[in-house]
Amino acid sequence: MPENASEVTAAGIARLAGVGRAAVSNWRRRHADFPKPVGGTETSPSFALAEVERWLRDQGKLVEVPLRERVWQQLADDPSTTATALARTGCVLLLVRERPAVWQELAALPDPQLAELLPTALEQVLGARFGEDRTELFRAALPAAASTGTAPAAPTAAAPVSPATHPPVNPAAVRAAVELAAGLGPEQAFEFLLGRFLDTNLRQYTLTPEGPAALMAAIAVPGEGATVLDPAAGAGALPRAVERPAALYAQDADPDLAALAALRLALHSDAAVRARSGDTLRADAFPDLAVDAVLCHPPFNERNWGHDELAYDARWEYGFPARTESELAWVQHALARLRPGGTAVLLMPPAAASRRSGRRIRAGLLRRGALRAVVSLPAGAAPPYGIPLHLWVLRKPEPGRAPAPELLFVDTAEVAGAAGGRDRLDWQAVHTAVLDAWRPFNSADGADGTDGPGSTGSADGTDSTANADRSQPQAGISRSVPVIELLDDDVDLAPARHVPHPATGAGADELLKVRDRLADTLLLTRELTPAPATAAQPAPWSATTVGELARAGALLIRAGASLAGPAAPDHSPRTAVLTEHDVITGGPPSGAPADGQDDEPVRVETGDVVVPVLGGGSVVRVVDESAAGAALGRNLHLLRPDPAALDPWFLAGFLRGTANTRQASSYASTATRLDVRRLQLPRLPLADQRRYGERFRALAAFEDALRLAGRLGEQLVQGLFDGLTDGTVRPDQQGE
Repeated sequence: MPENASEVTAAGIARLAGVGRAAVSNWRRRHADFPKPVGGTETSPSFALAEVERWLRDQGKLVEVPLRERVWQQLADDPSTTATALARTGCVLLLVRERPAVWQELAALPDPQLAELLPTALEQVLGARFGEDRTELFRAALPAAASTGTAPAAPTAAAPVSPATHPPVNPAAVRAAVELAAGLGPEQAFEFLLGRFLDTNLRQYTLTPEGPAALMAAIAVPGEGATVLDPAAGAGALPRAVERPAALYAQDADPDLAALAALRLALHSDAAVRARSGDTLRADAFPDLAVDAVLCHPPFNERNWGHDELAYDARWEYGFPARTESELAWVQHALARLRPGGTAVLLMPPAAASRRSGRRIRAGLLRRGALRAVVSLPAGAAPPYGIPLHLWVLRKPEPGRAPAPELLFVDTAEVAGAAGGRDRLDWQAVHTAVLDAWRPFNSADGADGTDGPGSTGSADGTDSTANADRSQPQAGISRSVPVIELLDDDVDLAPARHVPHPATGAGADELLKVRDRLADTLLLTRELTPAPATAAQPAPWSATTVGELARAGALLIRAGASLAGPAAPDHSPRTAVLTEHDVITGGPPSGAPADGQDDEPVRVETGDVVVPVLGGGSVVRVVDESAAGAALGRNLHLLRPDPAALDPWFLAGFLRGTANTRQASSYASTATRLDVRRLQLPRLPLADQRRYGERFRALAAFEDALRLAGRLGEQLVQGLFDGLTDGTVRPDQQGE
């Protein structure tokens, strides 16, 4: 086997063949001719990609390795690090995007000449795009760039660049990456490869999801042509979310991420891109910068942020942060890099709004009018996903302008809905609610963009805060609070403390409607109450299993995939994912395919039977028209019966039997798991199946009515408690 042959893990083999990792383990045990490991560890072996491909083809399990998988494997097995190989590939894709004619000339050359001339072509395009920053950014990917002060002349056959000064160029890998870009486009090809790289290093990097990034960009940069800085850029998600900027500046402590973020931004936008690596607080790469907007997702709870070295730093205009208040150091750094009137939006931990060690700086921000809004995001919006993070919206005070008298609080917990959770957030609703509260409040401060990108001045240069109406409070969502009311001993700026929770019933009239709906639902439950059960001896049925029925072709078994992301705004079944939560609660599909999901999902159809496999419960759902077309989510199995052989309601009913689910469940770990293939069914004629099916359908309707009555009852009771305690409902009974 050649020394540079690509290797692949069991997970990679599963992706190639479109199966699960368990299937790969079974192949290794059952097939003596399965390729032997060539590397890795005993618990995570790696295999030669060429041998694996050959074996899969011989077994009829693979027609052709997908191009994107082949390109990724070449990156992962590059002699340098994967990050360096990815940066080198990004440089090639940037050349294809910026100078397609140059690439066409290079592509026509034989591989040896391509390997000689490509480094100089890359040096030229990097110099034009990143200027002097390219020297440090791409030192590892293109070492020759670090030794050249100016861009070299165009590569020619007469004056090639010596390959000895560059990492070895793999022409086959270069051509494969460009072929991938021909189908996806240079930007999307890089996005796929970068996404795969980040997915394999999830514990190493803290990433900002697209939903919060888009919201932060919309708040900070309402117009076009802005200059934007991200001092903790990571993979560049925040500056990438800005629409049509004039210039983007990025810094990150990780040199690999700084290089990858620079390429990502350059492939996404024609704006000027300047990116550098280094510790932002200790070694600011842009000390003289004054931008229109700063977007930042700083590291949380950093103790070693430079407290001892930076005691007399000029950035601490609002107070020297305590050692435990690293986030307030980032807040003041962001303000220091803004032009007067510029806007900064930072993603912050909720503790930063209320820790006593930070109350003096919070008070200083309020008195100077630098802090303009605090937005509480729903839990699951960004890592760490278990807590509701905050957005702090800041504005650098303008000389001669009075501080704004109020602070806006926005709490999106109600907007996100009771389901919440990382996989079920309705980001469009959150986005709309926050901007609907922020924009009127911002306009009342005269910051409607009339003086340029992110401007805070009114059109005539006057202070409009005194005569403009502020945003109207929205019960349970937003409220503007006078600053003077916040300057107490705690200076607690948590939105949940200042945004009043709406009464559940929303007033006596709404409570009356809820009561009427509850009364109608209770009448329905009475009508649907099953007749008294008739005693009978246990039936001596001949039983079969779901697995046997699948082998006989009487039904189809499909497993759901891990593809649930935030719900689509229109909740259209064609764009929704039926999640485990939806099956258990009987609700509509509430998830959506995650961004970048490439595999075709399993779509549910009317009459399908969906079974959750975790928890050992007895919950089964028959898909109706309202959920048909949704994608099947993770931890769910779909059973699609042949109507000529099986009645779906008969199938669903017998699968819910307690004894049936117990004998088909595994109790080997803390999580009980259901083996769907072991579930049993009696062998009955289709006519008898339908008789049972009608009874099971009636029981399901009764269960749905009980579930609705329970929700309405809870809403009515809590609404009455809220109304009585806030004075909107009188204590005397109607008719007294």
